[in-house]
Amino acid sequence: MVYDLAAALLSLRPGAKWALNGDTYDGLDWRDTRQTAPSLAECEVEMTRLKAAWDAQNYARLRKAAYPKIEEQLDMLYHQGYDGWRDAIQAIKDQYPKTDNN
Repeated sequence: MVYDLAAALLSLRPGAKWALNGDTYDGLDWRDTRQTAPSLAECEVEMTRLKAAWDAQNYARLRKAAYPKIEEQLDMLYHQGYDGWRDAIQAIKDQYPKTDNN
């Protein structure tokens, strides 16, 4: 999960020193002397932002998994030409469309 408390801490305070006992803010042991610990509210906002960013890229992850390997795409270009290749790729893009939220 890319939007948990640890991810929020890494995003909010890059390079800071801390330890997390468990996965809740109560388990945060702030060890950095240069940066102050973010508040629970800051962390919650950042986790929400990270989740939205992750969700917005779901179509891209699905497409990547569905695309044929590059060797297969090159073979497709050779045997079916550009139009055949384009149609195959477009079918995947249509199956996993990019929305206004992406």
